[in-house]
Amino acid sequence: MAGEGPEDDLRKFDSLVRLHRPRVLRFLMASLRNRETAENLTQDCFVRAYQARGQFRGASSVGTWFMQIAANLLRDHESNSRLKFWRRTLRSDTDLAELGHAIPDGQQSPETLALIRERVEAVWMVAARLPARQRTVFLLRFVEDMDLLEIAEVTGMKEGTVKAHLFRALQSVRARLEGTK
Repeated sequence: MAGEGPEDDLRKFDSLVRLHRPRVLRFLMASLRNRETAENLTQDCFVRAYQARGQFRGASSVGTWFMQIAANLLRDHESNSRLKFWRRTLRSDTDLAELGHAIPDGQQSPETLALIRERVEAVWMVAARLPARQRTVFLLRFVEDMDLLEIAEVTGMKEGTVKAHLFRALQSVRARLEGTK
């Protein structure tokens, strides 16, 4: 960034944050099912990225780099044993309907929309009970629509490991959903 001042640097970074923040927040919301914690970790993600911006070498896209930071923050957050009690408590009052933004347009009957919402909530509830790595891979694939190589880059896993976690996650989700019918 030769010839550019700190204001230009900040302006460019701010535009990247505006572009990528929704994706990072959506991933963290889906992973944590707690808006306040997801927003805090999203903010932490971009603070860390700004502090480490000089270390970014372009080996991946900026969006993938942000998602790597978010995944690392999520892993750190979930491994912090001091917060286990609070995470269990907070998860119990999560508004799952808030996460169900994948509802089709209003061309369907209210009954059909209610059934779709119920199914989406059931998937969220089952996904929330997956082991951490399976849940992360599942959410990156189906919430963020990332391909396997992107997921491998974000999580630091090999592509084969990502495939295995995704396969197991899908098996678990299907089995649990079929068991609730």
